[in-house]
Amino acid sequence: MTANWKLEGQYFEACNCDAACPCVFLSSPTTGECTVLIGWHIEKGTFEGISLDGLNILRAIYTPGHMLETEWTGALYLDDTASEEQSEALRQIYTGQVGGSPSKLAAHIINDLGVRSLPITFKADGKKRSVSIPDVAEVEIAAIVGQGDGDVTISGHPLCVSPGHTAVVARSNHLTYTDHDINWEISEKTAFFSPFNYTGP
Repeated sequence: MTANWKLEGQYFEACNCDAACPCVFLSSPTTGECTVLIGWHIEKGTFEGISLDGLNILRAIYTPGHMLETEWTGALYLDDTASEEQSEALRQIYTGQVGGSPSKLAAHIINDLGVRSLPITFKADGKKRSVSIPDVAEVEIAAIVGQGDGDVTISGHPLCVSPGHTAVVARSNHLTYTDHDINWEISEKTAFFSPFNYTGP
């Protein structure tokens, strides 16, 4: 399937690895498995002429070992403020049906737990990022303070949700996730955030 679409905005991810996450350098997770939440806020977006401005997406992913050597389990959450047309556009993009960077992420998800439309709140406040879904997910991260009180950053990492952008290294204040008989409660672990730009196909 081909479609004319593009998205830009802010993204962040938080997982259970000690900082900084070795998975992004194609190494094994620090605890032997990976539990990660990835949130996106679309500032500007279109799909075949349909505006996607202001919508949020959350992806939960679990891998039982090295991320390139094991099958991923994933659940996708779409903003319930989206219209039926907008929701279908987001579903096609983030399940990988119309190419681009999201299709590379989706290709690893062998055990697909499905798609739900729920209220998603995404916040970007200075060096902090957060996303929440009532009764499902709550995560807040803050940038690590580096030399001269500046950001700690990485770029060119091979396993990357936002290619072409330098990622700010952060740490989770808290992360909880409860759905599909999965329960995570994590704090003081690794996180990243950056802008993102995706186009397809």
